Amino acid sequence: MLKLDSVFKTFNPNTINENKVLNGLSLHLLPGDFVTVIGGNGAGKSTMLNSVAGVFPVDYGTITIDGKDVTKLSEHKRSAFIGRVFQDPMTGTAASMNIEDNLALAFRRGKSRSLKWGITSKERKEYKSLLATLGLGLESRLTDKVGLLSGGQRQALTLLMATLVKPKILLLDEHTAALDPKTAAKVLEISEQIVEKNNLTTMMVTHNMRDAIVHGNRLIMMNKGRVILDIRGEEKKKLTVEDLLSRFTVAAGEEFTSDSAILG
Repeated sequence: MLKLDSVFKTFNPNTINENKVLNGLSLHLLPGDFVTVIGGNGAGKSTMLNSVAGVFPVDYGTITIDGKDVTKLSEHKRSAFIGRVFQDPMTGTAASMNIEDNLALAFRRGKSRSLKWGITSKERKEYKSLLATLGLGLESRLTDKVGLLSGGQRQALTLLMATLVKPKILLLDEHTAALDPKTAAKVLEISEQIVEKNNLTTMMVTHNMRDAIVHGNRLIMMNKGRVILDIRGEEKKKLTVEDLLSRFTVAAGEEFTSDSAILG
């Protein structure tokens, strides 16, 4: 479903601030893979997601989604088949619009627009049903402004919006990092439910090793713009943070230094 082949990305090339972020990155995801991505600061995690989404053009290499080469495709055109949830709960929704209007915008993603806006009674019923699955009571607040919601409620709504029209790829970019631990756990639970229910091919960047181990069917660790560990299946289920740190040291030739990732 997703192929990154020998992808390179350098910021500020040929200057004193040159920064080689992706260095021949290769990664293949099968349909339905839920891949958690871990790595220290500057490992290239967010740059990889931005490259897949089309935010940053890559210098070399190819990016293929569902058999289509999208390397030269703009971010706008890729958004028709990529869902994304960001770290900031304020991103991804229109705060001044109510919940049902936000859902209607997401539902019409990739479709031709007209002057006729109206939300049908059938759509409203579907929105209520979908919101009820979140377990946050939002199904009774369709006309509330999104700006009135808590951070966790907004992230859950954004998740729903990102997957309302099934995307080929779902990108979760540290989407619980700005939430308190209890709320983060709830949003992660909702994320897993949505991914499993819709069999979504997903990449979730996280700063928390424990979350990376617990969630998804596959874990990759990045370092200096490359994948240095790729753990899946039964092997992943048996992982501990200590195992992961030890394997990183062997693969990277250095110790992992991010306390926030280790301690969660």
